[in-house]
Amino acid sequence: MQYKAQIMDEAALARALTRMSHQILEKNHGAQDLCLIGIRTRGVPLACRIAENIRAIDGGQIPVGELDITLYRDDLDRISPDPHLNATDVPFSVEGKTVVLVDDVIYTGRTARAALDAVMALGRPARVQLCVLIDRGHLELPIKATYVGKNIPTGRDEVVSVRLEEADGQTGVAIYQR
Repeated sequence: MQYKAQIMDEAALARALTRMSHQILEKNHGAQDLCLIGIRTRGVPLACRIAENIRAIDGGQIPVGELDITLYRDDLDRISPDPHLNATDVPFSVEGKTVVLVDDVIYTGRTARAALDAVMALGRPARVQLCVLIDRGHLELPIKATYVGKNIPTGRDEVVSVRLEEADGQTGVAIYQR
């Protein structure tokens, strides 16, 4: 892959997460009955950062869970005959809660659909919202993010690479050409 452009540096990413944290609080009238569930891999540290922002803004403690959607994917048979499973760790009930699913990039919408199925297997939330750092377009399903850090129109031959200190040792968003 060939490097094309830097879209967000660490400061821009932090500003986007702060803005989305405020939007989550505003839309939900505070942090009551709110929980965040990060979609592995980079959705988890993003959810933790948003929860920390909400604590700083509102003082509310937001539970954060980790979701592995591997078994809920519609392309599981294409990925691997023996897929690698990570643990889903949601140590709280989603029953009657507002669940905010957090992911790094929305592309086709298939990951979000799988995450919805996985959350519904945990219980019946009052509502589910989707928070993504980057919306790159090309949706194939009627799914729309509730909160978006940045819209980046891309070509199908481009790759949006989100890097986070917690997972990659550096923070930023770049586009690469295949």
